[in-house]
Amino acid sequence: MRSDLRRLSAVSLVTALTLGAAVGPAFAEDAPAASPVGIGRALTNDAQRGTFKVTAWTDAPQATVTSVSAKVRQGDTVLAEIPALEENTASRGTFALPEASTLKLTEDGGTIPSLGKYAIDVTATDSLGNTVTRSDAGTLDFTLKPRLGDFTIGNPSWTDRNLHPKGSLFGVQPGSGDEVPLSGRTVSYESTGGSTTLGSAVTDETGAFAGEAVPVATRYSYAEARFTEDSAQVHGTATYNAYTSGNEKWSTVTASADKARAESGETVTITGQVTDPAANGVPLADIPLSARLGGGLPKTVRTDAEGRFSVQLVAAPGRDANGSTWSGWSVQSADSFVTFYTSGPLALPSDSLTSVVGYKLGTDARLSVYGELRSPYQSWTSTSSQQTVVLEQSPDGQTGWKQIASTNFYNYNEGRTPFVAAAWNKGGWFRLRHVANDYFGASVSKPFYVVRTESRVTGLKASQDPVAKGSAITVTGSLQHYTSGAWRGLGSQSVSVWYKKWGTTTWKQVASGKSSSTGAVSLKTTATADGWYQIRYYGDGTHFQTFSGQDWVDVR
Repeated sequence: MRSDLRRLSAVSLVTALTLGAAVGPAFAEDAPAASPVGIGRALTNDAQRGTFKVTAWTDAPQATVTSVSAKVRQGDTVLAEIPALEENTASRGTFALPEASTLKLTEDGGTIPSLGKYAIDVTATDSLGNTVTRSDAGTLDFTLKPRLGDFTIGNPSWTDRNLHPKGSLFGVQPGSGDEVPLSGRTVSYESTGGSTTLGSAVTDETGAFAGEAVPVATRYSYAEARFTEDSAQVHGTATYNAYTSGNEKWSTVTASADKARAESGETVTITGQVTDPAANGVPLADIPLSARLGGGLPKTVRTDAEGRFSVQLVAAPGRDANGSTWSGWSVQSADSFVTFYTSGPLALPSDSLTSVVGYKLGTDARLSVYGELRSPYQSWTSTSSQQTVVLEQSPDGQTGWKQIASTNFYNYNEGRTPFVAAAWNKGGWFRLRHVANDYFGASVSKPFYVVRTESRVTGLKASQDPVAKGSAITVTGSLQHYTSGAWRGLGSQSVSVWYKKWGTTTWKQVASGKSSSTGAVSLKTTATADGWYQIRYYGDGTHFQTFSGQDWVDVR
């Protein structure tokens, strides 16, 4: 059995090259019209190039193909005669060489003198005696089929970040199936998907090859070795895939953040050190690492000569590319050959927007402000934690803000959460401010201005005093408001007189009317018992309410 191409004689090689040049693909002419028998193309079996198959049929009614024979020749010289091809029982009409008739080289006990390509003539006969011969029905590809074996690229590591391609190349001999080393051939290898050529190597006398080291950036790599040849000896393409399993260096990282909470836009500094636990904690210098806050974008830095690092990150709370929300910080290796990871707590409150929806300053000096808390960019943001909003006042709407009230509420609803803050106040510049917590950042509303005009009742007098029971008494006074820098009469306003009987605590209205154009008030009522009288003004759309003092009347 042949085991090496070197055993081919010089005459055989010359003959193979001559045959390859002389016998190219040939197309047989159509069978004579007189014959109903037809023959298709004869095709070499690529898995075993010592065999071939061909289709044959007959158009004669009620007839079948009864025999198919073939000849393999070089020019006019017949090298092999196959008296009968076997029909494939699973594919009727397809005929192939019997296994015992597999074509082989003469050195393997066959009749084919050398590797090459040879013409195939086919003759077919049907059950009615119709026959036809198709010369050059096909070309027998009697060449070596290339095969790559044991291609490997090694496993890059911390100390050796390279691929080391090596393997072997053989030719599978037709007929015998023996493998022959293919020497002096160039084998190339490419990266994943063939996007990058990594290199090539030439096979030695044994068919083995070993390429130069190929630097890689990651311990996980894939390469494909490829060889192609179309000659009188070898025809075809062989590929072989190789993968790395990767060797990683386990290291230790310690780190901490300078904040426990960071609102959007704030800078957080993470510091730490990377060491080698396998070398008694020796610092690892110039190691790339990736740090991030929550699900934000990572930032890569390298350790210094002492294995230390410091990285500043800007907080940007929200969902990451996968739609998840994260808090905390993390540090991990950015080098495929080194493995370490650590993380820590860090509150990353979502942005908040505090808005004033409406406000009301009552005549009784009760200021009620209706607000809304929400996230300006994330409509889904919500938390069951308690939120605090304070109501602040400023003398000019810009500076000197002081808290005058606060309110607490829970943000159970996704999106907008309403609330109300209230305080006793005579008016001025106000705003709402959300107090930052671990879930929502700080925010303030736009300032707003609201005010009412002060009012008062002066000169209260209930007369006559003393007075007889059942007699009329007159309650007088002056209703005024503070405008244009002075107290002036407030006319045409609804006013009323209230009475509280001696020995009781209940006031009741006993008279009502309007102030005069100058603000004078004069209302009559009937004396029933000793008690106090008071003039009340409950304000209007622009004035605060005001109550006068009390005047005693002695009833006899």
